[in-house]
Amino acid sequence: MTTVDDIKELTTEQGVLRYYDAGPADAPPLLLLHGSGPGVTGWRNFGANLPALSQHFRCLILEFPGFGVSEATKKHPLAAALPATIAFLDALGLDQVDVIGNSMGGIVGTRLAIAQPERVRRLVTVGGMGRNILSPYPGEGLVRLQEFVDDPTRERLVQWLHSMVFNRDIVTEEMIEQRWEQATEPATLASSRMMYSRAAFEAMEAFQAKSPEPPYWAELHKISAEVLITWGRDDRVSPIDMALLPMRTIPHVELHTLPNCGHWAMIEQKDAWEATVVSFLTR
Repeated sequence: MTTVDDIKELTTEQGVLRYYDAGPADAPPLLLLHGSGPGVTGWRNFGANLPALSQHFRCLILEFPGFGVSEATKKHPLAAALPATIAFLDALGLDQVDVIGNSMGGIVGTRLAIAQPERVRRLVTVGGMGRNILSPYPGEGLVRLQEFVDDPTRERLVQWLHSMVFNRDIVTEEMIEQRWEQATEPATLASSRMMYSRAAFEAMEAFQAKSPEPPYWAELHKISAEVLITWGRDDRVSPIDMALLPMRTIPHVELHTLPNCGHWAMIEQKDAWEATVVSFLTR
């Protein structure tokens, strides 16, 4: 079985991209795209799901640039993620894949499905996709994230981690230490500040207000892939009302909510989430 030490790498025009490859080489390819936040990696998002998913798919967990595993990037990490994903698929010669994306990874998968519709057969998102309709923005989890990247302390990291889950027992000392070590690495922290400092939030909002380009959520009607939106009912990072817009505007979409579950549905409701996703992708 693939372990955290089995990481591979590809040299692309978007830099050196590192990834995990699990499951039969001739199985349908499944691309897994991680979220953002202090100390995040693709392995920490999806490593525990590989035993279930790799029975059916060739699972490819891509580590985005700027998060401490693949090479650093001078771009805004969200701006770097989609070109890196396309370069990764091109380098592996994959013309069509299924995609699972958590939070930011779901947005990247969504943007890929809009930009290259022939490339995404089915798309699964885990929270984070859409926009706040009824709830205030930014939500509690994003406020905790801002507080940490502006002034990183262990206490603020724990507060952010607690906002990610319904059951705080998931946040173990081992998780805290792993996240702290990577989140405070200078290049990774600088990348986080490009995305999540209060100043970065304000600059992004100002840029979007003046940009002639529509936001990705205004183009959801262009997605031709079948889409499964999965969401923790108790998500305090991306409240579930964010799902209303994509649920209404994506042509072929389903929504599955998981009770007693925060932002990390694939971790906190692992068995139920895996059963739902495998059923959707294999039917």
